[in-house]
Amino acid sequence: MIVEMRTYTLRPGTLAEAEKRFGEALPHREKHGKLAAFWHTEVGPLNQIIHVWAYDNFEHRTTVRGAAMKEEGWPPKIQEFITNMQSEIFHPAPFSPPLEPRQVGPLFEIRQYTLTPGSIPGLIERWSEKIEGRQKFSPLIAGMYSEFGSLNKWVHIWAYKDANERNSVRAAAAATGQWPARNPPGVVVKQENSFVMPAAFSPIR
Repeated sequence: MIVEMRTYTLRPGTLAEAEKRFGEALPHREKHGKLAAFWHTEVGPLNQIIHVWAYDNFEHRTTVRGAAMKEEGWPPKIQEFITNMQSEIFHPAPFSPPLEPRQVGPLFEIRQYTLTPGSIPGLIERWSEKIEGRQKFSPLIAGMYSEFGSLNKWVHIWAYKDANERNSVRAAAAATGQWPARNPPGVVVKQENSFVMPAAFSPIR
């Protein structure tokens, strides 16, 4: 499986209308492939919508997108609001859960780490040893590494009820002494973080 994460930056004040139009157009797109998740940013880079799609492989992605573009109601008419578009393709780690409908939020934290080249396999090995213990405190939505877009990137997404639960969960996980799965010095060269909220039509919410 591959996962595409599409991030659109919008003009200030247009997010609600863009999300509304996306939701109205979505049934046309879902004739060919289901949406995995749709979020908008609350903390971090503002005025962004993030939609996530899962495909069997690259050929499946090409087929689905080609068929969807022939639908009269797709893509959603939000072009006037968009100032930047980014698409990234990821491979899920072996321990990443299926991107199936879940009500586990509504606060989601997207953490994105850029690593030195060649470091992803070692990170996955270290996480594999400890992720089961970490998930006793809060659910992992995805753990995945980039194939196209920004390279050498590791993205992990977590669900929480609210910011207070996030703080208590992170403290409890750290108190076990087993988390986080530490990386050797110098492996992580950049870290980004954002809090996002789901649209009403997001399957993961």
